[in-house]
Amino acid sequence: MAEVQRTPVGAAAEDVVVRRLAPALGAEVTGLDLTGADDAMAELLRKMLLEHKVLFFPGQHLDQAAHVALGRFFGPLEGHPNLQNPFIEYPEIFELAASKGGIADEWHTDLTFLPEPSVMSILNMVTCPDVGGDTMWTSLSAAFGDLSAPMRELCSGLTALHDAHPHDRSDRMAIHPVVRVHPETGERCLYVNQHFTRRIVELSAAESDVLLAHLTSFVASERFTVRYHWTPGTIAMWDNRCTQHHVLNDFEGERVIQRVTVMGDVVEGDSPRWPRWQGATRPGATSRLDRQLRRFFQEPDAAD
Repeated sequence: MAEVQRTPVGAAAEDVVVRRLAPALGAEVTGLDLTGADDAMAELLRKMLLEHKVLFFPGQHLDQAAHVALGRFFGPLEGHPNLQNPFIEYPEIFELAASKGGIADEWHTDLTFLPEPSVMSILNMVTCPDVGGDTMWTSLSAAFGDLSAPMRELCSGLTALHDAHPHDRSDRMAIHPVVRVHPETGERCLYVNQHFTRRIVELSAAESDVLLAHLTSFVASERFTVRYHWTPGTIAMWDNRCTQHHVLNDFEGERVIQRVTVMGDVVEGDSPRWPRWQGATRPGATSRLDRQLRRFFQEPDAAD
């Protein structure tokens, strides 16, 4: 039987029912009307989000104005830095519509290619198919904690380059710790992802490929995840500082989401314990894999 907890939010409000969905993360919340959000409700949501990492609120059906108003309680908003929606009234909202394919079906944390990426995201499921199109989230703190001690120590001394290549903007880059510290809970989180992370800065390209392949598949292990089946009008909010997510690309029919993204995260972790990789003594075919690093540091390409 699912674990249920009741949280009073005031004499005039219904009790909030919080139903855990998986051991690692995720809870479904009923008894709150998000259209009536105020400072007290926002503080309650913050506390629940720190505990569960991703929250689902079925049956909300927020309009765009209420969606944006809810997001503003948590910080400055951005629709999307690279992808625009000319038909959405509010620039803070990013809409993604699909009927078959063309969705975020790789594991990722939102906008890690930015120097100050997303703190959290709030998604409104406008339209969804009856079957398929579920979304999965994974706990990056649970994943880090399940690594062996030697692997945790290695990763804690590394940094990684992220870029917006999936948006045809490889020029947008940032370097973040491979292991970040959550600024509010103190949890250590494995902060690399399949979609945006290109390479480990302190390793050779070949070594980086091996380690990233392991880490990005490891975070997707079932024991760290929750899977959610959508219904129209559901609101989801998740903490981008300690989670990744991806959509299951298995559906037929219209699927429309609208998202606001709370910005201003500062990614902190241990300082790197080794200098960045400077490339092989003799440039060869794999030297092209070092060019992205040189571009980030604004250095000229080595002569072939």
